[in-house]
Amino acid sequence: MGSLGVENVTKSKVLIVGGTGYLGKRLAKASLEQGHETYILHRPEIGFEIEKIEMLLSFKAQGAHLVPGSFNDFQSLVDACKLVDVVICAIAGVHVRSHQILLQLELVKAIQEAGNVKRFIPSEFGTDPARMGEVMEEGRATFEDKMVIRKAIEEAGIPFTYVSANCLASYFVGGLCQPGIILPYADSVLILGDGNQKAIYVAEDDVATYTIKAIGDPRTLNKTLYLRPSRNILSQREVVQLWEKLIGKQLAKDLISKEQFLSIMKGLGYGEQVGAARYYHIFYEGCLANFEIAENGEEASELYPDVKYTTVEDYLKRYL
Repeated sequence: MGSLGVENVTKSKVLIVGGTGYLGKRLAKASLEQGHETYILHRPEIGFEIEKIEMLLSFKAQGAHLVPGSFNDFQSLVDACKLVDVVICAIAGVHVRSHQILLQLELVKAIQEAGNVKRFIPSEFGTDPARMGEVMEEGRATFEDKMVIRKAIEEAGIPFTYVSANCLASYFVGGLCQPGIILPYADSVLILGDGNQKAIYVAEDDVATYTIKAIGDPRTLNKTLYLRPSRNILSQREVVQLWEKLIGKQLAKDLISKEQFLSIMKGLGYGEQVGAARYYHIFYEGCLANFEIAENGEEASELYPDVKYTTVEDYLKRYL
């Protein structure tokens, strides 16, 4: 009886913070598609960012409410939170571009002051930071910042769901799991270690779909939602084999040992080291798939079997 559509039986009022960003725009789209009353926070000082303005107007045409607000204006955050039941934050947390995770401390305070929010989904959407306490120093900052936000949420008594989406497909699948590469090569590939550690890949649109499915589901309340679609738990070699099958040829394979990878890391800038450390723990240590989900977590594709997620093979077909 657990699959009788307990999720989203009633619709929510959902505020998306970062709704014109990489994941945020997908979350806004999924919220609208699933029938929720959707509010999108936007900066009043958006200026001449025409693409963002067009995106906001497109969401408005689909029924979204545009709410002016900014992390520089605390009262605007409180006022926005008072309008909704659910707050989802999707601000950037990638050191190679921008890193704004700790800005969410203001959002936590605003949610606490508003007093009406029934669920907060902070900006995570990657590796579960609670499992990364032993990560190498170069990659620690992101996870530590996310844990600071978690601590603030829980101390404030705010109901939450954390979303661990593992490897976003466009960053990992497109480049056949090679650091710094987002398009697959037709001739060669760099294999990390022996290439046999399992990782988990999820298309960004599916991340958004699963996240919105979870917002009103009591099974995900105060838990971590892990996105682990079974057909997408693959090693790098298995991803490469799928690509080889699609293009009808074998790629030349160059292996890079753990020692070689760590040596190369030392010569990188800080932001690149953060990203490289993530690849190290995923593809040399298998940190994404080497554990069982505990009682404080749920697995998305099991909770929501109706979601037709994108397989890695189908994702790769877009590059043909």
